[in-house]
Amino acid sequence: MQYYLSFSNCIMRKTIFFLLISSMLIGTYSCSILNKAKKMKEQQVKIETSEGVIVVKLYNETPLHRDNFLKLVNEKFYDGVLFHRVISDFMIQGGDPDSKNATPNAQLGAGDVGYTIPAEIITPGLYHKKGALAAARQGDQVNPQKASSGCQFYIVQGRTFTDAELDNMQRSRIMRTGVSTNDSAYMYSPQAREDYKTTGGTPHLDGNYTVFGEVTEGLDVVEKISKVKTNSSDRPVEDVKIIKMRKQ
Repeated sequence: MQYYLSFSNCIMRKTIFFLLISSMLIGTYSCSILNKAKKMKEQQVKIETSEGVIVVKLYNETPLHRDNFLKLVNEKFYDGVLFHRVISDFMIQGGDPDSKNATPNAQLGAGDVGYTIPAEIITPGLYHKKGALAAARQGDQVNPQKASSGCQFYIVQGRTFTDAELDNMQRSRIMRTGVSTNDSAYMYSPQAREDYKTTGGTPHLDGNYTVFGEVTEGLDVVEKISKVKTNSSDRPVEDVKIIKMRKQ
C-alpha cells in the first residue's frame, strides 16, 4: 500500500451541546499541550543529503512522532534511503526502506517498518508552512484515523497563496466537516495566513497529516531537491540520497 499525500427536538439539542463541550475541551487540551511543550528544549536532527545539508527541529507538541523519528535516526535507519517522491511546488518525500539500493525503474513508496503512529494533528497551531516536516500516511479509505507511517516523511516546499485562496480552502474544510464557522481548529491562524502568503506552504494538507517539526537550516537544499527532474512516478531521475541522519 502506497504512503501518499492527497493533491485533495431535545436529543438534537443535547447532541449539539455535547459536541460544543467536546470541542471546547479538545481546544483547551491542545492549548495546554502547546504551552507545556514550548518550555521544553527542542531536539534537532542533521540530514546530510547528496544535494546538501538540512537541519530540522522536532516539535515537543508531537511526542509520539518526535520519539519515533529519533529512535530511527539513532538506529541509522535513514542512512542510504532516497527522497523517492518529489513534486515541485509541493513537497519532497523520503523514508521508504525499500529505496535503499533500489534499481532505477523500481516503483517506490510502499515500504514501512510494520507499524503506524497515532495521529498528533494539532490545528491551527502546527501547520504546513514551507519547511514543515510531516508524516506521510495511507489514504482515508483504509486509514480514517489518519495514523502516520512509522518511517516515511515529507518536507514541505509548497507555494504562496492569496487571501482569497485561503478563504476558499477554509470554507471548503468547514463545509466538508460540518463544524461551526467559529471553530478555530478548522481556520488558519493569523500567523499561518501570513506565512502562506509570504513564504508559502501547502495549506490544503492542514488537519489531515501530522506536522511534527520544521527545517531550521537548509531550506535552499529543500528548494534544490524540489526542482530536480523526475519520472512519471515523481521519482527523481538521478537518485537524491540521504547519506546519513544524526541527532545534533
